[in-house]
Amino acid sequence: MEFAQRHAISDVCVLCEDVERSIAFYRDRLGFKLKHRAEGFADFSGAGLTLALWEIDHISSHTGVAATRGPGAHKACIAVKLPSPTELDSVYEELSAKGVVFTRPPADYPWNARCCYFAGPDDELWELYAWRDGGAVGVVG
Repeated sequence: MEFAQRHAISDVCVLCEDVERSIAFYRDRLGFKLKHRAEGFADFSGAGLTLALWEIDHISSHTGVAATRGPGAHKACIAVKLPSPTELDSVYEELSAKGVVFTRPPADYPWNARCCYFAGPDDELWELYAWRDGGAVGVVG
């Protein structure tokens, strides 16, 4: 069965200039409930999938994803949460074999996830991720 038929999109992430300004907007004006907060990152619970915010400079410094601004810049990231780092590595191999070009191979990141990234034909950013032992950091009580 194909990747998109096995794995649901779990998160949509806005790649933002200022995470604090964006948190205030989504929390105070739209009513999202803050779920996690870490350096350069926040995500929320709401009806449906997870809405996340990620400062473009922060994701770029850790992953090599372009921090371009203006026309042609990444503005959103579509994320797929996989059940384990092993499954992430398997999906990476599967998609690579089909010609998907990743920015680099899967790696473990400081936010306690194993991730890899690629862009679609219109430069939309995709993240595949799986939590490592201990799960997500920055849980908001």
